[in-house]
Amino acid sequence: MVRLIPTEPAFVNNAEREVWERLSAQLGVDDVLLANVRLTDHEQDHEADLVVIMPGAGIVVVEVKGGSITVDGQGRWWQYGGGSRRVDPVGQARRSKHALRTYVQDDPRWRDSSRTRVRWAHTVVTPYSTVPDDFSLPDCGRDMIHGKADQERLDTRLRTVAETQETRYRAPTIDDAALIVEILSGRSLMVREVMAEADDREARADRLTQEQAMILSVTRLLHRVEVRGGAGSGKTVLAMAQAKQLTRGFAGQKSQRVALLCYSIGLGEWFTRAFAGEPRRSRPAFVGKFEDLGREWGAEIGTDRNDSEFWEKELPAQMARLVADLPEGKKFDAIIVDEAQDFAEDWWVPLLGALRDQEEGGLYVYSDENQRVFARFGRPPVALVPLVLDHNLRNTRQIAESFGPLAPMRMRALGGEGPEVRFVQASAEEALAVADDEVLRLLEGGWPHEHVALITTGSRHPEQNALQERLGQEGYWRTFWESDDVFYGHVLGCKGLERRAVVLCFNEPEPRDRAKERLYVGLSRATDKLVVVGDAVGIRAAGGDEIAKRLRLI
Repeated sequence: MVRLIPTEPAFVNNAEREVWERLSAQLGVDDVLLANVRLTDHEQDHEADLVVIMPGAGIVVVEVKGGSITVDGQGRWWQYGGGSRRVDPVGQARRSKHALRTYVQDDPRWRDSSRTRVRWAHTVVTPYSTVPDDFSLPDCGRDMIHGKADQERLDTRLRTVAETQETRYRAPTIDDAALIVEILSGRSLMVREVMAEADDREARADRLTQEQAMILSVTRLLHRVEVRGGAGSGKTVLAMAQAKQLTRGFAGQKSQRVALLCYSIGLGEWFTRAFAGEPRRSRPAFVGKFEDLGREWGAEIGTDRNDSEFWEKELPAQMARLVADLPEGKKFDAIIVDEAQDFAEDWWVPLLGALRDQEEGGLYVYSDENQRVFARFGRPPVALVPLVLDHNLRNTRQIAESFGPLAPMRMRALGGEGPEVRFVQASAEEALAVADDEVLRLLEGGWPHEHVALITTGSRHPEQNALQERLGQEGYWRTFWESDDVFYGHVLGCKGLERRAVVLCFNEPEPRDRAKERLYVGLSRATDKLVVVGDAVGIRAAGGDEIAKRLRLI
C-alpha cells in the first residue's frame, strides 16, 4: 500500500479528498502520497494540494480544482461553483513545484549527500470537469491536465507526467524518496510535551477562576451563603479568596477576624501551606481542620479516626462547652467552611457559637452534596442563601464529561481539550497490579512523578499503608506537596485535592455504601489525564449506565 502522509489529512473541499482517496487506492507500495504540503519562502506562501513521489519516475506536484473549470479564448482559467472566480491552477502547481524543489535541494541533508538533481513535475486535476481530447495551452498540454474521464487511470497518467517532464534529470530512487519525505517533514522538530499542554490548561483555569471570583462581590451584602458547585468548579479556590478578602477588608468594608475550616487532613494541609506565604493582613485568624480548632480551644482530641462516636458527638460537645467561655477576642466575625458536606450535624453548634454576632455573623459554606462520601449528614441550622457554580474550570472536557452524570447539576466544561479518558479492564483482585503498570506507562509517556497519583476506591495501596505507618497521618499528607514521587491515596482523603495525571483504581469486589460518591470523587481528581482501572461490571453497578457509556464500558 502507498505510504500516506499524513494518514488522515483534513481537506477544505471534497474534490481534494476524492483525488487523495483515489490515488491512495491506485498508487504502488513504493510510492508516497503527501497532502496539503505548505512552504513559505522569501517570496510568498505556497501550498501543494498533493505531492506524489514515485521512485523510478519522478515527483509530481498536483493542483486539484473542483467544481466546473473552464478556459476562455484568452487562456484564462475560471472556476464555477457557488459563484465564479478566476484561477491559475497551472501557475499554482508550477510555483509550488519550484519552491519545494529548491527547499529540498538546499537542505544540508540533500546537499551533503552528493545527490544529483531528480525529476520534478507539476500537473492539474479537475475531477468533475470534462477535458476535450484535443485540449492544449502553451503551458499545459492535454497530458498535464486530468479531467473527469481520466480518473480511473490517474496514477498511470501522473507517472507519465513524471517521466516526460525534466527528462534531463534522473528519476528518484527509494532512498531519495525517503530523504525527500524527511526533509519536507522538517528537522529538529519540537516534540510534544504533556506538561506544556498541562501548563497551558492550568493557566487558563487560573484565569477563569479569577473571573469566577466575581461571585464574591455578591456576598458583600449577604452574610449567610451556601456556594454549591460540582467537582472542578473552583469552590476551594473561591473559599480561599473569600477568606483573604474578608480578612483584609474590601470595597470599603472593615477587616474581619476569619476562620477557614475543612474536615480532611490533606485539604487542611493545603490551606496551611497556601496561606503561609501570604502577608499577615491577608492571613485568616484560623486556617485548618475542624479538630484543629477544637485543639486550639483546649479540647482533648482522640487518635482513632474510625471512632465515629467521638468525632461526631463527643468532640463537638467538648467544643460547645469550651466556646461558651471563649474570650470575645478569640471569636470570629466570619466562618468559611469548605467541603461542608463532610461536616456532622453537631459540628455546627460550636461553629455558630464561635461567631461574635450569633445572628448576623458571616457563615459561608462551600459544598457538593454528591461528594458526601462519609455516612454522616449535617447542615447548618440557619437559613443560607444558595449561589450556584455551574462551570467546570479545572478538568479537561474529556474528564469533566466522564463524571458529568454524577455531578449535582449540569456543568459547562471550560477546562479545555485533553487526551481521552482511558479505561483498562481488570478484576478487583488484579486492579492494583494493573494500576501500577498504568502509572509506569504515564511516567514513560513524559509525566513527571510529582504530577502523577494512583487513587484507590477500595483497599489502600501498599505504598500508602507503608507511608502512613512510617510517617503518621500528618507526615504522610506532607508528602503530597514535599515529595517528588508518585502519590498514592484513597478517594476518602483526596477531596479538594488534585493531580494532573491520575490512575483511578476501582478495586472494590462489589460496590459498597456510597460507592457512587466515591467514584465521583475519584474520577474528578485528575485535571489533565485520567486512566480508570477496574471491572466494567462493578463500575457500572456503582456509577450507573450513563457513567458506563461515558467511560465506554458498554
